[in-house]
Amino acid sequence: MVVLVDSDGSPVGAQSKASVHGATTPRHLAFSCHVLDSNGRLLVTRRALGKRTWPGVWTNAFCGHPGPGEDLHDAVRRRAEFELGLAIDSIVCALPDFSYSARDASGIEENEHCPVFIATAVSPLSPNPDEVAELRWTSVSSLSIATTAVPWAFSPWLTAHFPELLPYLSRIATESRRHA
Repeated sequence: MVVLVDSDGSPVGAQSKASVHGATTPRHLAFSCHVLDSNGRLLVTRRALGKRTWPGVWTNAFCGHPGPGEDLHDAVRRRAEFELGLAIDSIVCALPDFSYSARDASGIEENEHCPVFIATAVSPLSPNPDEVAELRWTSVSSLSIATTAVPWAFSPWLTAHFPELLPYLSRIATESRRHA
């Protein structure tokens, strides 16, 4: 189940995830999370080719939908474990009001109120092949250059929120490198 929301992101109901994503998708609650390692590197993942929406595109570390009544931080932890086999810490909601709408090549619409989180990896990665085709650790500046140069290779939510998130990521990455 996913949480349906109004234009302000306030819950107004719930619907099955399978029935909510289609040609006309009601606004619902999701989240995106960026993960940094202790050296200040940023994790990017390539969505599995079997994903229903945006298969094979590069994106932030992981995304997901909280269930009805589920705390967002708990949902972020749950999804990190499910997609990446990863334990995370220092979870911060950097962009609580981010929302976007986009349509992929198959005609499926995304219409999400999608707070953006930043977290720190505290365990090794063990990606779920049903979710992740590839992954890379990169610098914040390299991802910024790539999303600007070839935005079509990245998820629409990443290219939409990354410019606003950049100052937060740069600061946290610099602090991580100082403490490493």
